[in-house]
Amino acid sequence: MTTIAEVLTRLDEIISDCKITTSRIGYFAVLYRQVTDRIRIGILNQEFEDNPRMEKLDILFAKRFIDAYELWNQGKDPSSSWRVAFQASTESNYLVLQHLFLGINAHINLDLGIAASETMAGFPLKGIENDFNKINSILSELVDGVKANISAISPIFGLIIPLAKGKDELLLNFSIQLARDGAWKFAGEYHLDPNKESQIKDRDNSISRIAEKLIKPGKLLSFLVKLIAFAEWKSVTRTIEKLEKIGNPKSTD
Repeated sequence: MTTIAEVLTRLDEIISDCKITTSRIGYFAVLYRQVTDRIRIGILNQEFEDNPRMEKLDILFAKRFIDAYELWNQGKDPSSSWRVAFQASTESNYLVLQHLFLGINAHINLDLGIAASETMAGFPLKGIENDFNKINSILSELVDGVKANISAISPIFGLIIPLAKGKDELLLNFSIQLARDGAWKFAGEYHLDPNKESQIKDRDNSISRIAEKLIKPGKLLSFLVKLIAFAEWKSVTRTIEKLEKIGNPKSTD
């Protein structure tokens, strides 16, 4: 893949596959497709500090998810962080937001720092910090859009989110803000360390532990998750299609 258009085409294929196979990794694939398209539009509108560089970053970033997806489908092992997400995608007892956060956890906490470093190979990483943060801002905005409209898919969670007053992420032991900050710190360490494989291995082990906490949040939160999950849509395909419409306000039911 050498263009964002090619990335979007491959993401469309993955989403289509997930509908057919009823794979819940399709929830993240839909969100990530929306992030990628928003970045494409931003590049066309010259929103970033270095728009050609942003396209390079976006392609390297997307390739890490796509490669992980293809490895998993071939019966091979992706990174531990992605393996937890893919294994969870076969289970029906996790929330839609848990599946989304598992994907975000692997992709932001592990993949983004590596992609940023590869984009800036031979140059100081600091130069890409603002555009790095913009990717995370776009992701946060789109996740907020999903949460604002999630009552259609998850009625109980839809009731809880307004009451949580911005602390709803704590219900699932995950914070996109903390993920972003940690990802940038890791990017800096990875960029300077000549032993990059060791950096990836250590980071992956750490992030996979966060993933495990996302699906095993403790007795109290696990009870709440079961309660919320009871009322969530059970059809994977319908949920994927609804997430597509949430991300595209022009769509109609």
